Amino acid sequence: MPTTETETQLPPSRLLLLLGVAVSLMHLWFNVGIVLSSLWQNSLHFAGFALMASLVYPLRKNPTLVWKGLDILLGLLAAGSAIYLIASEDAIYARGVRMVPAEWIAGIILILCALEFTRRVAGWFIPVLILVALSYVGWWGGEISGVFRFAGLRPETILFRSIYGDDALFGTIAGISSSYVFMFILFGAFLLRSGAGEFVIDLARAVAGKMVGGPGLVAVMASGLMGTISGSAVANTASTGVVTIPLMKRAGFPAKFAAGVEAASSTGGQLMPPIMGAGAFVMATYTQISYNTIVVVSILPAILYFATVGFFVRIEAKRSYVNALDNEDVSALEVFKKGGIVFLLPIAVLIGLLIYGYTPTYAAGISIVAVVVASWFSPNRMGPKAVIEALAMGAQNMVMTAILLCAVGLVVNVIATAGIGNTFSLMINEWAGHSLVIAIGLIALASLVLGMGLPVTAAYIVLGTLSAPALHALISDGLLVDALVNGQIPEAAKAIFMLASPEHLAQIGNPMTAPVARSIVDAIPVDMAGMVREAVLTPHALTYALLSAHLIVFWLSQDSNVTPPVALAAFTAAAISGTKPMATGFQSWKLAKGLYIVPLLFAYTPFIGGSWADDFTIFFFALFGLYAFAAALEGFMEMRIGFWVRLLTFGCAGALLWPAPWWVHLAGLAALAGLFVSNWRESRRAPTGPPAMSV
Repeated sequence: MPTTETETQLPPSRLLLLLGVAVSLMHLWFNVGIVLSSLWQNSLHFAGFALMASLVYPLRKNPTLVWKGLDILLGLLAAGSAIYLIASEDAIYARGVRMVPAEWIAGIILILCALEFTRRVAGWFIPVLILVALSYVGWWGGEISGVFRFAGLRPETILFRSIYGDDALFGTIAGISSSYVFMFILFGAFLLRSGAGEFVIDLARAVAGKMVGGPGLVAVMASGLMGTISGSAVANTASTGVVTIPLMKRAGFPAKFAAGVEAASSTGGQLMPPIMGAGAFVMATYTQISYNTIVVVSILPAILYFATVGFFVRIEAKRSYVNALDNEDVSALEVFKKGGIVFLLPIAVLIGLLIYGYTPTYAAGISIVAVVVASWFSPNRMGPKAVIEALAMGAQNMVMTAILLCAVGLVVNVIATAGIGNTFSLMINEWAGHSLVIAIGLIALASLVLGMGLPVTAAYIVLGTLSAPALHALISDGLLVDALVNGQIPEAAKAIFMLASPEHLAQIGNPMTAPVARSIVDAIPVDMAGMVREAVLTPHALTYALLSAHLIVFWLSQDSNVTPPVALAAFTAAAISGTKPMATGFQSWKLAKGLYIVPLLFAYTPFIGGSWADDFTIFFFALFGLYAFAAALEGFMEMRIGFWVRLLTFGCAGALLWPAPWWVHLAGLAALAGLFVSNWRESRRAPTGPPAMSV
């Protein structure tokens, strides 16, 4: 008897709900409850999400029961192989790291399933990259010449390291996925289910709705606040865009611009503390710098990014004569009274626990409880049904990320095993000619290429592994040059300089010019550079140089959300606005220029790791510099600006953004103020209202 479409849909839906709840409870159990070995935790993590992926991403659209059964069988094979191999770990070691045929079969099935599920959730790019990487260490690495030649490993060694290695399928990155990332995505699911998403949009409309360009500023503000919940650009775009994009279009913004604003703002959600997407947790693990530190130093840069998008919105609002929202009579206080506790209490609990020293996973677990409790004081009370739905939603929202983060470990494992990261870093140094700005440009280009096939987090992992060491070295060398220029060389370091650069020993410890200091640093042999940096620079300076390097890579990795030809957030916004995807992508790319400008502050100023006075001074001048950049790029302030004024405005942006003496910044600010006031006065004398249509 043939089955109807309803009959084929119901069983997987119920199964997916139950499986999502079970997976979420399992993660709560080993993140907040018991202490489980990392291999067991990560294998259970992969097993659960492999099963879910078989249902969420079926092989065929609208599959029959037979095909659904085959999908579930594949998920069971992946889950069973993962658990079996981890259970066999002690036996494999007891045999001298030798695998019996059953373990070979399970290992091959596991990797093939990982490839297939990765293909389903993200396309062919990552599976092909994994196959290229595995074949490199097993075969063709020994067939090539040059710096990337690799003698090769036995198939058994490759299989063993791909599963049990520190950076493998169940390694460090899978551990980040199974702990930090999952717990915060689950926290976001509870917040959304409690009604916090509606509160965010209502608050943004109440605060920004009446401002110039209010509907666009609502999108910027709502996406920034939503980023504290989701940490996903595409999810951010889909959830807030259905409200903000029609709102902007009704007010008079061009449809393409409205979609671009939403995509650019939602991309910034991954830069907005405290969640910052999955990348912040990867960064904390890679750098061994506390998650709290990363979050704190990221607050002001994130504000700069959203301010940049806001400046573009204001300029376009003036140019397009956009209307303010005329139906926003609800005050921010009334919005807070209605639902603010659902959003603010859990966030306050989370931040308080993190500041107090609790682990991020424990803080997220307690904050989930705080969401449920807070909802009892709002119109949207969460009962057992809502809790179950939130548990299922959190697991379903995690499927793609979990599969990708586990699978990309296979690539990172090859990079670590073959030493490709060190080789690539040396090549960046050589190509850049010790120039930090050229190195950043090369990494931005590599990020753009990787972003065509890799999601943001995976792109950051691969790019950070390959290029962050080179950036760290270049930033540290810049600090070393400053120390030499000022003559601030410890006595103990002079002995190391005697070995590293004996011809310059007489100059060490005395003030010198920057070119001379740079020549000394460039002459230090590569194998001694690390020793010299550690001898001259403080641990604080080296730590924040490392963090600056990773933040640069992290920010540049976000551009795949808004940069054609693959711009997932922009394409999502285009679908909502009804505009062409590629045109929307270029629009969002223009609006997201902060992704490229703010990282330069990380590289050339003490914006990361400086004193609070330094940070706020840099922030203050950069804020005006970003406005000047946006105005010069658009050729518009309060009204259109001419060619020469536009050039002067670009000059003001450079004076405000580039590291320079304080008087240069003040001169740039004074010049910008003069240009703005002059333009404002001219706009007051100009006719008001939109220009007449030409016939």
